[in-house]
Amino acid sequence: MNTTARFLSIAAVAAFASFGAHADEADASQFATKFDTNRTRAEVAAEAATVAQTRSIEPAGSRVATYKSTADRAAVRAQAANAVRTGQISHGEVGAL
Repeated sequence: MNTTARFLSIAAVAAFASFGAHADEADASQFATKFDTNRTRAEVAAEAATVAQTRSIEPAGSRVATYKSTADRAAVRAQAANAVRTGQISHGEVGAL
């Protein structure tokens, strides 16, 4: 019992000490990328303006195909009312379970 407790306490102290060995700055500055450039602000702005004109900000496939209907509103409402009366479609908040 005494040797097991001693072994566990030594293992705990060793584990606690190993955390301090891996410590670094809180802001993770070791991963910061250093840039050294000689381009002017105007050159970068001009390049950004040309890239923005050639790219679309819409996600691919987000456009919906438009369809021009020739159906009459009153006829569609009458068909829907008839479908509800005959039980072909449900109405209200709770559908067919």
